[in-house]
Amino acid sequence: MKDKAQEIIDGFTIKYHANGQTIWSKGKIVDGKPEGYWEWYRIDGTIKRSGHFNSGEPDGEWTTYDAKGQPYKKTIK
Repeated sequence: MKDKAQEIIDGFTIKYHANGQTIWSKGKIVDGKPEGYWEWYRIDGTIKRSGHFNSGEPDGEWTTYDAKGQPYKKTIK
């Protein structure tokens, strides 16, 4: 599997779906690890999941969204 195209804008790492057009994920990377709030998106642009990282590890409440982008599940990491 090839790496996703990505760019850094205003300190946020943005990764794209294989089509190179729509955003797959966005968040900050510190010392090579995800840090702080991150979001993941479906290929149609709706949000799929969001949550926080602390030193590369999931931390706190994470939200999963339905196909319309509405929250439907929350988990604690």
